[in-house]
Amino acid sequence: MTLRMDSARKSDERHMRRAIKKASDGVLEGQTPFGACIVKAGRVVACEHNRVWADGDITAHAEVNAIRTACRKLKSVDLSGCTVYSTCEPCPMCYAACHWAKAGRIVYGASIADAMKAGFSELKLSNLLMRRLGGRVKVTSGVLAGECRRLLSGWSKRGGRTY
Repeated sequence: MTLRMDSARKSDERHMRRAIKKASDGVLEGQTPFGACIVKAGRVVACEHNRVWADGDITAHAEVNAIRTACRKLKSVDLSGCTVYSTCEPCPMCYAACHWAKAGRIVYGASIADAMKAGFSELKLSNLLMRRLGGRVKVTSGVLAGECRRLLSGWSKRGGRTY
């Protein structure tokens, strides 16, 4: 049992590191510090970062971009069996997109409160609360949270950033 849990945790950390790398790539492109990676059966299907400023599209969050890519690659809007790894707790829009895509699980690092501390205008509506209100996506929080928080704090300390 412990070996299985260690293996699952290591897998979550490996995929979260992919999301962190993608968020870092986005920052280098002038975007906000959020990344998401979608995995199905151990295989990465999509890995994206926020493109709100590049695309001029307020819905171009990392999770939504990753869902769009995954749906195209899998030729389906049904992401059953997929796990969405996100550097930050998904906002209500992104959680709802995961719900409607039927993703099986969301794994995130930093919390909505952490994003707010970094200056982002998040809604105080946690994924865990949305799950209690009828969402069926399983949620695992705090995976590599320190590394994900560093993305946010590094961003908030930079000059010339856009929110």
